[in-house]
Order: sequence, then structure tokens, then C-alpha cells
Amino acid sequence: MKLNIHNVPDLTKRPPRSPRVRLGGYVILPRVLDKGRATLAGKNGEYRYNSQLDERLFRFLEIKPEDLLEQLKLGKGDGEILQWIKEHLPRKHSIWEVCQWSSFTEQFSPGTIKFREHLNGEVAKWNAERTDIVTVFDLLDLDDHASFGGKA
Repeated sequence: MKLNIHNVPDLTKRPPRSPRVRLGGYVILPRVLDKGRATLAGKNGEYRYNSQLDERLFRFLEIKPEDLLEQLKLGKGDGEILQWIKEHLPRKHSIWEVCQWSSFTEQFSPGTIKFREHLNGEVAKWNAERTDIVTVFDLLDLDDHASFGGKA
């Protein structure tokens, strides 16, 4: 089985799934899969596979980004990828560990003044009146929406 380029998300035309979307309880994972598939097909646009946020997932799963890409090259669907991940985890995660990690990651917000200023500057590019953008996920959702013609 090989990557089916007809089923690959074209990230030059639409954003990847929100980082909030979960697969097997893991936030970020569906977004990483979208970016990985699009990267393999040359349709990733400005999205970068193995970004800093993606690295958080890879560190938690203790898998290498290049190993996941190899699985995506085989044309595996989301469920098959999740099964592969579960089979290759060096340390199995309990349900509560996955839920706790995902909840913590979803609420990740700037911990330093410099990072907060960066986030605020990014929000201001779209709409300086937005005071509801406080987490990294909030910013990514805003950026994805506004980048493809949505109102910020």
C-alpha cells in the first residue's frame, strides 16, 4: 500500500485539522498526520511537519518523526496509524496519562513575558481587539481560520 495522493489534504487550500482534534485521546496527532501526508505529497504549503508543537507529541509518544512518516508513506489511515503507535510505544500510556497530557497540552500558554509578547503580536496581526486568544491552540486555530479567508 502506498500514499494515496488523492486522499492527501492540500494544505495550500485548507488548514490541517485543529490541534484540539484528538485521535486515541491524543491532541495534535490528527494535525501531525495531515501535515505529514501533505509534506510527503508536496502539498504542505506553509505548514511544517515536526514543528515545535509536533515535537511535544513525539516526545510524549517517544517515537521518531521519521518513523511516523514511513508509516504514512505506506498509505495507512488514521486508525491504522493509531494502532501502529500503540504497538510501538516504548512505554504504554494509561488512559488517564493520555487525558492528562492532552488536557495540559491543550491549555499550554506562554510562560514568559517574551513568549506572551510574541503571542500577542501574532494575534494583533489578525485582530488586535481579540482578548480571547490565550493559548497556543487558540492562536493556531485563529491563524488557520484567518489564513484561509475567515474573519479574525
